[in-house]
Amino acid sequence: MALVPYTENALPALAKLHNSTATFHLAGREVLLNQDWRRSGVAAVVWDAAVVLALYLEALAPVELRGRPVIELGAGTGLVGIVAALLGARVTITDRAPALELLSANVRANVPADLRPGSAAVSELSWGSGLERYPAGGFDLVLGADIVYLEDTFPALLATLDHLCADAAAVLLACKIRYERDARFLALLRARFSVEEVHFDRPRDIHVYRAVRRAPRAEL
Repeated sequence: MALVPYTENALPALAKLHNSTATFHLAGREVLLNQDWRRSGVAAVVWDAAVVLALYLEALAPVELRGRPVIELGAGTGLVGIVAALLGARVTITDRAPALELLSANVRANVPADLRPGSAAVSELSWGSGLERYPAGGFDLVLGADIVYLEDTFPALLATLDHLCADAAAVLLACKIRYERDARFLALLRARFSVEEVHFDRPRDIHVYRAVRRAPRAEL
């Protein structure tokens, strides 16, 4: 469901969101993503946070992605998960059901077929719901770009992060700090994880935070 209505008279800074495609050169490839603001709103366009996080994974992240189990939350058009897969990770790329058609098409178009079965799987995930379908502690890295913006979702998002993260897992979140509620989410995250800012893209005003679990997972 679109959270922001489509309008033909977008501000100039938002005009790129109304293009039907967005092209990037990342992970040694041209990544061409379809966008569809008119049909699906915010879930169907590439936001700056996704671009910054993809660039961070490619050039700055002090982690080896090859062969590692990774999951992206709220993937939207899939840029971050696609780049992680192209860098060698085994990525589960997730979003809510309405976003999956466009997301799946973008993954098929940009991840070579010989890599796709093991490196890029698209899956439905609504935070806090149906988590038993995903292995507890089953991921070394959790990715999220611009997913911290609705305060009502914070408890479910935190529960999802807690479920997915292995003991030594890291969470990479790229976001703007727009409102006081965004800072409140970071405070909630710090109650469970050690959190540090690892990158700031000043022109885009995007922060990248790395969070690591404070203590080993409790035995169930």
